[in-house]
Amino acid sequence: MNTKITVGAVCLAACGLLAPQHSVLAAQQGDEDTEAYNLGEIVVSGKTEGVQAAETVHTVTAEDIRSMNATTLDQAISLLPGVNVRIGPEGVPRIDVRGFRTRHVILLLNGVPLNSALDGQFDPTTIPTENIAMIKMTSGASSVLYGQGGLGGVINIITKKGSKDISGMVSAETGDHYPYLVRSSLAAKKDAFDFFISGSSTDVDGFPLSDSFDKTSVQDSDYRKNSDRERHNVLGTIGYNPNDDLSLGFTFTYNQGEYGKPPGTIDNNKDPFASTPKYERIESYEGLSLQLAGDYRFTDKLNLRGWAYRNQLHMQDYLYADADYDSFTKKSSFKERVRTTIHGISLQPRYDFGAAGTLTFSTINEWDQWKNDGLTSSANNKPLDTSRDESKQYSVHTLAAEYELSPLEGLGLVAGYGHHWQAREHSSDNDYSVNAGIHYDILKDTRLKFSFNRNIRFPTLGDLYGLSEGNPDLDTERSLTFEGGVEQKLPFNSRISLIGFHTEVKDLIQKDKTTDTNMNVSKVVYDGFEIAAATQFTKNILLRASYTYLDSKVKDDSEKEQLQYTPHDKFTFEGKYDFDCGFTPYVSVQYVANQYFYTKDTAATFDKGKLNDYVLLNVKLSQRFFDNRFTTYFGVNNIFDENYETSYGYPQAGRFIYGGIELRI
Repeated sequence: MNTKITVGAVCLAACGLLAPQHSVLAAQQGDEDTEAYNLGEIVVSGKTEGVQAAETVHTVTAEDIRSMNATTLDQAISLLPGVNVRIGPEGVPRIDVRGFRTRHVILLLNGVPLNSALDGQFDPTTIPTENIAMIKMTSGASSVLYGQGGLGGVINIITKKGSKDISGMVSAETGDHYPYLVRSSLAAKKDAFDFFISGSSTDVDGFPLSDSFDKTSVQDSDYRKNSDRERHNVLGTIGYNPNDDLSLGFTFTYNQGEYGKPPGTIDNNKDPFASTPKYERIESYEGLSLQLAGDYRFTDKLNLRGWAYRNQLHMQDYLYADADYDSFTKKSSFKERVRTTIHGISLQPRYDFGAAGTLTFSTINEWDQWKNDGLTSSANNKPLDTSRDESKQYSVHTLAAEYELSPLEGLGLVAGYGHHWQAREHSSDNDYSVNAGIHYDILKDTRLKFSFNRNIRFPTLGDLYGLSEGNPDLDTERSLTFEGGVEQKLPFNSRISLIGFHTEVKDLIQKDKTTDTNMNVSKVVYDGFEIAAATQFTKNILLRASYTYLDSKVKDDSEKEQLQYTPHDKFTFEGKYDFDCGFTPYVSVQYVANQYFYTKDTAATFDKGKLNDYVLLNVKLSQRFFDNRFTTYFGVNNIFDENYETSYGYPQAGRFIYGGIELRI
């Protein structure tokens, strides 16, 4: 609603179907002026390919991001197999992986976790892409070195670093309804020092709805009400590498802004599926992350890597009485200030035994804190007459070890064990995780692989102590994942892979309809498979496609055939061609089908509904000039103006036209 420009953020910033490692071609790195931050990865392999060769790992490069014009994290990984991006009442994209919700996916920035201390989730729109060198996503089974929490997988964002004397970029973009996005960056390297600093600023008044959308009393305009978003970001990295044995790095990120949460478009008490519209806004948010990383090689065999970090987020969350967004006279209206803080330290010593393998230890120690204060209305026409104040904290600790071995050429083995402790204010819990994997190249171009993982996720501060839904007696979530498949290289620089998976989850935490509090669900099962293929039969062309099948069931609820908003089927395709004259057309297609949902809590009878299947076609045309230093581009998202939803009653953007320019030095 308020529009302002943060000059500092405007003056700073950096500037595919995304592919499983070993199985799908990755686009060539397009930004030759920067490199990947070398302290940005948690160690999950030694001199062999290690645990990642047995798992499902997808890689997204800076060139992939640039080709599709992805401006936020959710856009950058939306075409990955197993990924479902949905937007509901919270107004921010949620990234689900193989049916697991965002809170079950660990998000890392240069190896440091960014998940919220309150609910374990994250807002991917606050993570701009201009500073990203690479995204690595592990789906399903993952290394014990990541710690607890990643039942669905792990996303690690690796930022850029300077690689030459000096380089920079500035870009500007606008589109339908006159949003703006400006980005810039500066990077340099001199002797043992390097730095990279980037920033971006964007302001969107509201996204356009499809012409096929039928207007309602709540949504009676062509642009989604209360869908405005303002965001300003700054990121910087400083590296010091005095010799081949020592590397030190410092990373900071700062973001601030505001956004609206679009209300449900159906205001009908007789609709058994539609929730009552809410009029909520995040009037301001401010986040800061500081991290220090180091890597030291004591000998040719012994190495130590570590991180120390602090993350904090402050938010002003207001729930208004009506669509005027100026009063608090309705029962349960509120003004809240939410503050979360995370402190942590992690160490990873690794020893290389040569032909006898590599052993890596990990210790992770984290302290989480949540504070909530504000006012709420206890009844209609009693504005903000009741105070609400809460402050909670806990700590989580992990000790883990992982051993990898390659006894024969083409054969790799890995096994790991981790133990985790959660110390709450008046109680504690502990549990363990295990991973094991094997990969074998039965032929020169054919790899078989299998992995197993037992993982856990402790309840978050919000799960335990949330003001309305908290339950301090929750049990720890536990999962067992089995996956295996084959990866095949083909002629003409082509590849194909097939991965099948089965996951069983016990004590999954969900909100109970009857008590309106968090409860543990006895058992949930996910089964599915992913097929991915890619070809680059000439140097100028890149084609990629994937299909994901997912079946999810709640075993202790006979009425539900599958979890809500977990699509059975997803197909993606993308392609681009780089003409020698500098012209590049890019196209992507995404088909999502067979998503189901269930009646709301107050419905008289239980019933099941189905979202419409949808196809999204995006096109981008770009032209490079002056040795690729100047680029102009034009694009259309949702070119068919599809009217679709990812949650019932929450329509998504229709056709969106944009264009921009980029200058590199």
